[in-house]
Amino acid sequence: MSEAMQTFNLRSFEPPEGVAALRKDVRAFIAQEAARADASTRVNSWAVADAAFSRALGKAGFIGMTWPKKYGGHERHPLERYVVLEELLAAGAPVGMHWIADRQSGPLLLRYGEEEQRQRFLPQIAKGELYVCIGMSEPGAGSDLAAVRTKGVRTNEGWRISGQKIWTTNAHNSHLMIALVRTEEGSERNAGLTQFLIDLSSPGIDVRPIIDLTGGHDFNEVFLDDVLVPDDMRVGEEGAGWKQVTAELSLERSGPERYLSSFGLFVELVRAAGPDPDDSLAALIGRLSAEIWALRQMSMSTAAKLADGDDPALEAAIVKDLGNSFEQEAPRLVQAMTEAGDDLLADSDLARMLAILLQVSPSFSLRGGTREILRGIIARGLGLR
Repeated sequence: MSEAMQTFNLRSFEPPEGVAALRKDVRAFIAQEAARADASTRVNSWAVADAAFSRALGKAGFIGMTWPKKYGGHERHPLERYVVLEELLAAGAPVGMHWIADRQSGPLLLRYGEEEQRQRFLPQIAKGELYVCIGMSEPGAGSDLAAVRTKGVRTNEGWRISGQKIWTTNAHNSHLMIALVRTEEGSERNAGLTQFLIDLSSPGIDVRPIIDLTGGHDFNEVFLDDVLVPDDMRVGEEGAGWKQVTAELSLERSGPERYLSSFGLFVELVRAAGPDPDDSLAALIGRLSAEIWALRQMSMSTAAKLADGDDPALEAAIVKDLGNSFEQEAPRLVQAMTEAGDDLLADSDLARMLAILLQVSPSFSLRGGTREILRGIIARGLGLR
């Protein structure tokens, strides 16, 4: 067993009673509200934006599940929320519109935001009506988040912010961006950074699409040209942005989307293989099943630690790194073992899913921190650097 696995201390995943009934309710909701999507959307569903589905999900109480009721939440157990996410992703439901706001923007405001910000934004997020994107990555900074150069200058009116963000998921559909900005003149690395809630309808903002190989529009560039942001839209303390953003990333890295975002391909592989696959295909299905199950146990363990108030940054990085490796390798293995891999233009769901994932899966190791950054975190956690 590797040192990383020895360091990954599994925590028992023990949600409250009634999880079986909760799963049944979520499945019934999906059957009623989400018409069976085509292969192209089922295969990477957490990036598929559907405002009507998000609003229905919010009305059913499946967004903001763990938040206080006074902010529109439902005060459910964090591990109940995990079960809901798992069911949505496994079904290929279109959750991309509200995903980031529910996963990390809302919790960030609960932890670091002002009371007025919580009252103003959280109920709308919980209803599935307010969408938020993440303004972290920048051109020229590569994977080095501490190298951001978007600049904020305090004025009598508020803050004037200028710079550029890139790989900004769902910015074209979002109402707000939570941006990491350098607010201290001459500061370097992780000092002098502050987070802001930026209204994307503000003058001086230009959102430009980045179209992927499949023609999909998920990523964007966001240009900020002297954008006025009131001081009451600052999140947390001035200069505390690094501490806040690293805590936010722990929420992003270990969820079930790290191994279920392309689960539709596995489901379709099993369906296409039928009840009596040949030995090589049976072995592939067995291998993928084992890897999914192992990743699930690790992800659930990390969720249990978060639910207990721990900060499993190391475990979250391991889950993301291994999950990325799995989701990038799985399409290549399926391609090598199936007829669909011989003809990616064939008229079958398996071929369509495979063709899409072979093109988009390289980007999976960008989101939430690249492999190099993650392995640096893991190495430090193991005492290797």
